[in-house]
Amino acid sequence: MNQNIKKNSVLIVDDEKQNLEALANILGSDYTVYTVRNGHDALKIAKRHIPDVIILDIVMPDMDGFEVFEKFRADEQTANIPIIFVTALENPENEEKGLAMGAADYIIKPYNPASVKLRVYHQIQIINQIETIKQLSTIDPLTRIPNRRSFDYRICLEFDRAKRDKVPISIILLDIDNFKKYNDTYGHLQGDAVLQAVAKIMEQSLRRSLDFAARWGGEEFVAILPDTDLKGAVVVAEALRKNIEKASVPCHKGKDTKVTVSIGVNTCIPTQSCKSKELFNGADKALYKAKKTGRNRVRAYKLI
Repeated sequence: MNQNIKKNSVLIVDDEKQNLEALANILGSDYTVYTVRNGHDALKIAKRHIPDVIILDIVMPDMDGFEVFEKFRADEQTANIPIIFVTALENPENEEKGLAMGAADYIIKPYNPASVKLRVYHQIQIINQIETIKQLSTIDPLTRIPNRRSFDYRICLEFDRAKRDKVPISIILLDIDNFKKYNDTYGHLQGDAVLQAVAKIMEQSLRRSLDFAARWGGEEFVAILPDTDLKGAVVVAEALRKNIEKASVPCHKGKDTKVTVSIGVNTCIPTQSCKSKELFNGADKALYKAKKTGRNRVRAYKLI
C-alpha cells in the first residue's frame, strides 16, 4: 500500500469528551480525525484543515449545532462540506429542521458503529467521486459547473443508491426562456453571461451537499435531488425559478437584463422496471408542458 496516499478527513464536534472518543475510535482507522468540543473551535479547525466530512452535535452550550451549521454554510471555504448532524434527542422536529437546512445525514446517540461507518463512508464516497469527476475534466468550461458527462456518471450513482435504499430520487430540468431571441438582441457574449449567471444561481439554490447541478447543453440545465419526493422537488424548483426571475444580469450596453426559465420535474422510487432514462424523460415532458403553457413556470410530470 502506498503510504503517501492522503487519507480522507473527518471533523467531529461534540462537547462531551466520551462522545468524541467513541466516534474517533469508530472512524480513526479509516480517516484522519480532528476533534473539537465547541462550535468556535470547530469553525477554526474546519477553515485550517478543510475536512471532507463534518459530524456535528446539535446540543452544545454557547453555540448549538444549528448555529454552527449556518456559520459553516456562510463561509465560502466550508460551505460545501457535507455535515452529518448527531444528537441524543430522538426528536423528529430536530431531524426535520437539520435536513431542511441542508444537512447531508443525521445519526442518533448512542452510536451504532456499523451505521456511523456506513453513513460517513457514503459521504466520503461522493466527495471522492466528485473529485474524480473534476480530474477527468468533466466541468463545463463556460459555466464552471459539471457538464453532461458528469451528470451521466452521477445519475447512475444516485439512482443505484436510491434503488438500494428504496427512497425517491428527483430530477429538475431547466430551460432558459426565449434564449435565441436574447442572443439576437444582446449578442452571444451576453448570452454567455446569462448562462453563467443561471449556473451560479442553480448552485446557490441547491442547499444540500448531495444535490447536483449540471449543464445539460445549450441553454438547458439539470439537477439531481437524491432522497427527495415530488412535493419537495417542486418546492426546490419553484424557489430556483423565482431566484432566476428576480436576478439581474449586467449588460455591456449599460443596463441590466433579466431572463426567466421553464422547469420540468420528475420523481420516482427506482425499481427494476424504472430506469434513470425514464426518470429524465418524464422531466423532459414536464419541461415541454411548462414551455407550452406559457413559460416561466414549473410543471411536474405526474401532475400534468
